[in-house]
Amino acid sequence: QVHLVESGGGSVQAGGSLRLSCAASGSTRSAFCMTWFRQRPGAEREGVAAINSYGTSSYAKFVQGRFTISQDNAKNTRVYLDMNNLQPEDTAMYYCARAEKSWAPLRGSCAEASSWGQGIQVTVSS
Repeated sequence: QVHLVESGGGSVQAGGSLRLSCAASGSTRSAFCMTWFRQRPGAEREGVAAINSYGTSSYAKFVQGRFTISQDNAKNTRVYLDMNNLQPEDTAMYYCARAEKSWAPLRGSCAEASSWGQGIQVTVSS
């Protein structure tokens, strides 16, 4: 069983930046694919960005050029999401999800996820 914990959320003004972190513990494997999802109020959950253990990354079109996903190469258990030029429409609950397989991410998400974090709120004011 893999346990995921997100951190780094909060409130910022439009144009500001935040860094989210997702730490994995438990029965992790060296091969993985991790996705950052978000769910905006009244909307469906959507993939934002994903990265696998090979460092291959993918982004949703609505965040390209503003968000960057990265991993801690020293450990295969932490992934970051650097969010720049945040806008009010980025306000959402952000979740990390992980699969213990090195799926190639596509359009901002991995093919599947077997573990989920509890989510962290990001609020952007205008």
